[in-house]
Amino acid sequence: MHHRAVSVSIGSSSRDKAVELELFGKTIQLERIGTDGDMKAAAQMYRDLDGKVGALGVGGAILGLLVDKDWYDLHSILPLVRDVKITPVVDGTGLKNTLERKAAMVIEPHLHGDPKRVFQMSAVDRYGLARGFVEQGYESVFGDLMFTLGLPFPIRTDKGLKRVAKAMAPILARLPFNWLYPTGEKQEVHTPKFTKYFEWATVISGDCHFITKYMPERMDGKIVVTNTTTAKDREIFKKAGVRLLVTTTPMLDGRSFGTNMMEAGIITARGWTDPVNYQSQQYFEKMEEAIRELNLSPQVQEL
Repeated sequence: MHHRAVSVSIGSSSRDKAVELELFGKTIQLERIGTDGDMKAAAQMYRDLDGKVGALGVGGAILGLLVDKDWYDLHSILPLVRDVKITPVVDGTGLKNTLERKAAMVIEPHLHGDPKRVFQMSAVDRYGLARGFVEQGYESVFGDLMFTLGLPFPIRTDKGLKRVAKAMAPILARLPFNWLYPTGEKQEVHTPKFTKYFEWATVISGDCHFITKYMPERMDGKIVVTNTTTAKDREIFKKAGVRLLVTTTPMLDGRSFGTNMMEAGIITARGWTDPVNYQSQQYFEKMEEAIRELNLSPQVQEL
């Protein structure tokens, strides 16, 4: 019985971490290993770990996009895990569509009468999170065209988002990997962009790299909803005046892990061995049940 789940990330190795976690009465070792943008090294690592661990997480990338019920494979990523034949492989979608969807509800008591406005940095790759805000009656600006394609067009409706997703997904699916994801050191450069939307919003939501890269100098009183945070990320938000930090995955040992790492941990603890299929409603129902049983919920911290 494997009690180890490994997330192999294209991201920086400076964020590597291993922790032990109690899940469903089992002690599971979670480990994140970054390859600093080296795709070959990552593919080799997946090959080496296949059959030796309970589940593998894809970090710093996603295998595809789930918008509503439509799944689009990202063809530039698939070669990474092509040789994994035995171990289930996840990219976090299982939690993005269940656990992350709850973030908007968790914030509700902390709004203090601020307007319900969310700037969702990109929603095509975190549709569950974006959808949660829509369901709670938020006015939304989705930044997909701004941050993914550099076009200054805000998307403001769920319908508009789906339209853009359907148009973008096939294109994104064919783009070379390094266009889609800033890898290694590129993640570190801070270049404020589209500041007016940050100022308009009460809640800034999305991938931590995206937020720290593009946010304005000041974010006084804002609520940030994100996933993988290190102590350094928290320091950046605190300095900028962010009021609340909401991490969609729980804090373990001073940081929150990516959804892919947590999803891999859950699969390992459950002993699931079937290949993961993100087009199966049943898989999400099983995940929803696991989250309920573990009593997982996005966590709110005052900074």
